[in-house]
Amino acid sequence: MTTAAGPANAERPADTQRDRAPLGIAYMLGATVMFAVASALSKWLVAIYPFGEVLVVRTSISLIAILAFVLPSTGLAVFHTRRLGAHVTRSIGQSAAQTCIIIALSLMPLADALAINFSAPLFTTLAAALILRERVGTFRWLTVLTGFAGVLIVTKPGAATYSVGALFALANAVLYGSISAAVRSMAKTESAETLLIYQHLLLTPIFACLLVFGVRWPQSGFDVWLMIGIGLTNALGQYWWTCALHIAPASAVMPFYYFMLVWSIALGFFVWGDVPTASLLIGSAVVVGSGLVLLWYEQRRAAGHIQPKAA
Repeated sequence: MTTAAGPANAERPADTQRDRAPLGIAYMLGATVMFAVASALSKWLVAIYPFGEVLVVRTSISLIAILAFVLPSTGLAVFHTRRLGAHVTRSIGQSAAQTCIIIALSLMPLADALAINFSAPLFTTLAAALILRERVGTFRWLTVLTGFAGVLIVTKPGAATYSVGALFALANAVLYGSISAAVRSMAKTESAETLLIYQHLLLTPIFACLLVFGVRWPQSGFDVWLMIGIGLTNALGQYWWTCALHIAPASAVMPFYYFMLVWSIALGFFVWGDVPTASLLIGSAVVVGSGLVLLWYEQRRAAGHIQPKAA
């Protein structure tokens, strides 16, 4: 685990806050793999167990894994924070975002909901530009829009998009995008480990309130392993996602969130036998292509071949 030098939450010197976009992109790609696996496990479990129970199990196991991994190297210093209110606000926003997408999926087709959900990077870029004053630049804007166009090719949203369910999906996208930008802002004083621990410390009791909708005891040892797996993959994905936003501009790394669509396609085919359509393959190629072009751009910028003012 990579950590910032010095105390867990010390204000980092300016030279250690230089954006490392290529490494941030690598973290984001790893996070999308873990999120895709966690989503597949969630899909499997939610067909058997109440969704509230799945959320609580996922978050609580993730919390245990994170504490076991982080505390030996950081000690109790990881709990020291200057931004407790911001942590609470972030966790409330995340719980609201996840609730919104669940409601949206219950009211509208999956493809339409996902099309709106994957617009989150647009709101991240917008929030980064307006709130964090990050220099986004024409190139990054075009890359984000191209990636989103690829998502639209895959999902082909129609008239059903404009519904009550769409409002919940849009709310999820706005919340998720804003949270991503907020994490970038909080990283000025908070370590990745502190951000991660407070996220799960606060989300676990929030999701525990959903247990009123039902609880079911694990039906087999296999299900128990799936529950453990969902917590571990979610923990690793959340850590890498936080690291990505911790060391690089949100507008640079968030386009790679689209890659979760690619991994989901593969899992859908191998696990559930979902055969990809032509539009699915074409749209995914656009998503991957836009991400690879941005990776090339960020590597050249990090090497000094492109001046920062052109970002």
